Amino acid sequence: MEEMLRTAIREALVSMGAKDVAFSVEWPADLAHGDFATNAALAASKTLGRSPREIADELVAKLRDSLGDDVASIEAAGPGFVNITLAHDAIARVLGEASSSEWGKGDVRTGERVAFEYSCPNPFKEMHAGHLMSTVIGEAGARLLENQGARVLRDTYGGDVGPHVAKALWALQRKGVSEPSTASEIGDAYAQGSRAYEESENAKAEIDALNTTLYITLAKPEDERSDEDRSLLETWRHGRDVSLNAHRVVWDALDSHFDYVIHESETTPIGKEKVLEALSQGVFKESEGAVIYDGEKRGLHTLVFLTSRGNPTYEAKDVGLAFLKEERMGPLDHSYITTAGEQSGHFAVFLAALEEFAPELAKKTVHVPHGFLRLSTGKMSSRDGNVVTAAGLIEEVIGKALEKNEDPLVARAVAIGAIKYMILRQAPGGDIVFDPETSLSLDGDSGPYLQYALVRAKSVLEQSDLKPGASEKPETIFDIERLIIRYPEVVKRAEALRAPQQVAQYLTSLAGEWNSFYAVERIRGGEYEAYKLLIARAFITTMENGLALLGIPVPERM
Repeated sequence: MEEMLRTAIREALVSMGAKDVAFSVEWPADLAHGDFATNAALAASKTLGRSPREIADELVAKLRDSLGDDVASIEAAGPGFVNITLAHDAIARVLGEASSSEWGKGDVRTGERVAFEYSCPNPFKEMHAGHLMSTVIGEAGARLLENQGARVLRDTYGGDVGPHVAKALWALQRKGVSEPSTASEIGDAYAQGSRAYEESENAKAEIDALNTTLYITLAKPEDERSDEDRSLLETWRHGRDVSLNAHRVVWDALDSHFDYVIHESETTPIGKEKVLEALSQGVFKESEGAVIYDGEKRGLHTLVFLTSRGNPTYEAKDVGLAFLKEERMGPLDHSYITTAGEQSGHFAVFLAALEEFAPELAKKTVHVPHGFLRLSTGKMSSRDGNVVTAAGLIEEVIGKALEKNEDPLVARAVAIGAIKYMILRQAPGGDIVFDPETSLSLDGDSGPYLQYALVRAKSVLEQSDLKPGASEKPETIFDIERLIIRYPEVVKRAEALRAPQQVAQYLTSLAGEWNSFYAVERIRGGEYEAYKLLIARAFITTMENGLALLGIPVPERM
């Protein structure tokens, strides 16, 4: 509907002599002010050399002719705005379309191949609660892209080499453990190694040496590896597998599944090779034995890409990752990477350097930062060993949900919905303070609030023997009708802005309108029952499709 209006406005402006004018079509904040408003008259004023109000009056006349019976009223307002109110027949027609499973799907990204990297927990550490931010936001972003027709290749990237791995391996060796059995055992070893690294110079030297040894060992041909090398790699591989299996348990709970799981050990040799090549081209320079990128020439920080020991840093590994993705996934149109906002500086320098020797890769790579998840109970740190794990937080919320509903399937769906909504209800860049009790509230602004509204609507439809239809409808247009028809444009805008919170906020408003409609209107057995059931069915489909985009499950009952 909005696209039809844009086309009509554009054609009217062209007929008035105003071609290629950029204008907006917005939804009035107050539903009583109509369905759409446009600033087209204001936008065309300079081009036409006339007053906005005069243009608005002419625009109103032209739109009345072109839109015909689809609109109930078109009026000029203020200094040059045009307000448009749709006819009830037009709204009813859209409500009928809203019963389709395709409702809200678009095609603006059709034909695009997009890599979407998110979650990214490191092996040799437990996935902590903070990783829920990247996982939930990234999954929603990927689904929004798919909803607009893109072919999305999901990937997650973990650091299976580097200082944190050396710390965990060092502690496991000290304990004589060659095959750790659980992620928590590895997490405890990492915490022990981290403390030793900070408190003992001897331990620090041993861990640094082990870190370098692992890089060297991985680079050796198989026939040149000693028994000691093979033993180290066996423990390393086993620890990585145990960690990854634990991560998959969390991903399964959150309904996130990856096409590619990429490790830093795969990107390390590629990144080192590309950095050394770019060094010979003058992109990088040497400093005290290290290879650095002079970010100050671009108004950024100067960062090390290869250490004096020859080990690649995160920046060099990300160089390797950019090339590896293109090789492994095929030509990509875009590559989105969702991480905490604290890494924005790293990505600015990495992309500035990449732009100098691989501009096409740099151009298609976009960092999507998110804030921190803080718990109402306080801070957490895997280094100090007081980490709140993602799995632990999920189980805690499920436990609290079980106190309200003893059905384990319902409790799990409600808990996952509660966690995801609390993360997705605000812009990705903001921090959130997660409180399990608040997240499970049914009073509004929560995942369970949306789930409950949907379950209630489905029960109304299931209990009626009448078929939904628009043969007879009241003269009054209900506010919920006006809100439902906005859904396709809401999800389109949310994808374009990489802003899943817009979907969450819209669904919250929609659930509130449904609850008001349900409280005031008698649906089953009341006047215009078939039409009210049509509204209920359109609401159900809109909520189901919207919640699916956010990855929020819907229980059968609550």
